[in-house]
Amino acid sequence: MSLLFPAMTSELTSPHTPRPAASTLSAAHGVDLSGRAALVTGGGSGIGLACAGALAAAGAEVHVVDLDAGKAVAAAEAIGGKAHIADLADPAVIDTLPEDIDILVNNAGLQHVAPLPEFPLERFALMQQVMVTAPFLLIRRVLPHMYAGGWGRVVNISSVHGLRASAYKCAYVTAKHALEGLSKVTAVEGAPHGVTSNCVNPGYVRTPLVEGQIEDQATAHGISPGDVLSDVLLTRSPVKRLLEAEEVAAAVLWLCGPHTSYLTGTSLPLDGGWGAN
Repeated sequence: MSLLFPAMTSELTSPHTPRPAASTLSAAHGVDLSGRAALVTGGGSGIGLACAGALAAAGAEVHVVDLDAGKAVAAAEAIGGKAHIADLADPAVIDTLPEDIDILVNNAGLQHVAPLPEFPLERFALMQQVMVTAPFLLIRRVLPHMYAGGWGRVVNISSVHGLRASAYKCAYVTAKHALEGLSKVTAVEGAPHGVTSNCVNPGYVRTPLVEGQIEDQATAHGISPGDVLSDVLLTRSPVKRLLEAEEVAAAVLWLCGPHTSYLTGTSLPLDGGWGAN
């Protein structure tokens, strides 16, 4: 049986978790992005929304790209940005998005969980389109502007699954590993032009859908939600809690700051020590 689960990125944070002011994030990192234009895919919710807010608070003009029109508009209005309703599964839509972008955050993604023999071809193809081809097309679109200005930041929201694998997530793991390679090539080619490219690799991020998944598994296995969290989702993570979207946004903001021009072609794990095991 195949199950459709949320990706570990790009979903709304828990309503029970207070969201730190984005201005606090920008002030803490001493990041001034005044005069810069940023584009965030999947920017209507979750990690994308947190990143859009942090970048806007640092002074950037933020373009919020999302498939959900209501979320895109609401996010843009909240941060004084611009909304773009776009289905990144359609390559033609890339040409409708702005190209004079200084900061590109490739965040949009989706998840599907099923054993390899049962994994639907169309779902596998869709996930590669959204999480690999769309970032490639967006990078290709905005690099000329970055090159011309002698400065640019490409931040790809990868995953712990961009560095290692889990069963039943062949499309997600494949896409994130491909995104890692794309990011490195962008770093190599962009270096002479003042453009950096890095990946941020979150573990499980707190979202309503993930919290719902915890409740469902608790019921199915007859264990407590806390046990699902520690013994199922976070079994390989020494830090036994979900990651908050604001923590990912803080890392993205830092990568856009004044002290990271020599940091490129890297992967920044936010995995609670998962990779140390």
